[in-house]
Amino acid sequence: MLKLRRNDVAPPPEGCALTLCVRFLRGAWTPNILWYLGHRARRFSELKHDLGGISSKVLTQRLRRLEADGLIRKQRQPTSPPSVEYTLTELGRELQPALAALIAVGEKIKRAPAQNQATIEQQAAA
Repeated sequence: MLKLRRNDVAPPPEGCALTLCVRFLRGAWTPNILWYLGHRARRFSELKHDLGGISSKVLTQRLRRLEADGLIRKQRQPTSPPSVEYTLTELGRELQPALAALIAVGEKIKRAPAQNQATIEQQAAA
């Protein structure tokens, strides 16, 4: 059995900003919702169509949480029939470069040699 090496890295500070930021992105559909809203305002039905496969219940839950977290804004439109559009807040817009960076890394992972792909997929599932 190998001896456990001493850790020289200080633990993250209490209330770590990285941990807080990553919590905003939790949930299977959250990054995708933020991605679509980063390009223009979208109505519920448009987001549901964009995401393909998300249930109305889950989309409603994610939108409510994102609104409560201050990342999106729900705006009622004076149309007939009445409609609602979702847009990013300033805080939500600040996440767009982070999402773009994650996508860039994801593209590199997708191009990884086949022998590495199984390892990458196992790590992603863990």
